[in-house]
Formats: sequence, structure tokens, C-alpha cells
Amino acid sequence: MRDFPPLRLAVVCGSTREGRFCDTVTEWTLSRIEQAGGFGIDVVDPRRLGEAGGPEELAARLQRADAFIVVTPEYNHGYPAPLKALIDAVGQPWQAKPVAFVSYGGISGGLRAVEQLRQVFAELHATTLRDCVSFADSARRFDAGGALLDPGAAEEAMRVLLARLRWWARALRAARTEIPYAEAA
Repeated sequence: MRDFPPLRLAVVCGSTREGRFCDTVTEWTLSRIEQAGGFGIDVVDPRRLGEAGGPEELAARLQRADAFIVVTPEYNHGYPAPLKALIDAVGQPWQAKPVAFVSYGGISGGLRAVEQLRQVFAELHATTLRDCVSFADSARRFDAGGALLDPGAAEEAMRVLLARLRWWARALRAARTEIPYAEAA
């Protein structure tokens, strides 16, 4: 395999609820990314955006990213309003970059939220990956310490997600370098 510069990956937390389960799923996601290697990671948490310098700093952080993983719950058959506000706070930094999803929730595992987010990111000219990781009945899938109880299928899904995300991130970074997306039309 050829040697590529490290990819910059922004992991976006989708929930701001008190006692949120998002922290457990995000920590699992981060551990899998670190284990796979090859990514510089920036965790973008809507709870902490005020501490991080506001909309300008958010735009700069997202602009630096080559790819995104959105960790989202499904609340009432959709994704959380704070996640939508974060996405809408900036436009251009999402363009011509891949977005992958790790979702969680009840019986659907957050997949209804993911399908809605695909539409939002399409409008922002981002490329969403078909491959995702989904945790149905998520509260029962992890132990009290945050360890996944039956990791086999989720580990394999994450392996595939990261491999495909890496491919898209490299391809789109090369394309953006050759021709900036704003100049493509």
C-alpha cells in the first residue's frame, strides 16, 4: 500500500442531552479509529462549541478535516436538533468530503436518523458512505463500563467503514487539491 499523509478526521457527536449515551458510542468509535491508525482525530462536540471559539472556530476545524464520522442517536424517528444546528452553522467546510455514520437507538439502531442526515449532507455537496455502524437497542449492547458485549459484527462493520472512509477521503482530498470544489462548476 502506498504511503499517504495522515488524514484528518472530525468525529461529530450528535447529542447534547444530559446523561447522553453518545459518550459511550463515541468512545467506542474513537478506540476503533485509533486502533486502525492513519487518522488525526478532532472530536467536535456541540456541548463544547462555546468553549472552542464559536462559529468561526467550528468552520476552521471542519475545514481542516478530510472526512467526518457523525455519531448520532435517533430521537423521535429523527436526528437531534443540536446536530442540525451544528451542520447548518457552516456550509462550505462539508463540501466534497466523505461523511460516515455510527448510529444508535432503539429497535432501528438510529438508521432513520441516518437516512435523514444523508439528505442534509447531499444538499451540502458532501459524499455519504453507504457503509455504517448501527447499534439497535444500544443500552443493552454495552456493559456499564462502556465495553461492547458482542463486538463481532460491529467490529467488522467499523473495519469496513474505516477502510472505505479512508479511500474516499484520499480520493476527494486529491480531487480538491487538483481542482478546488468551488471552481468545478
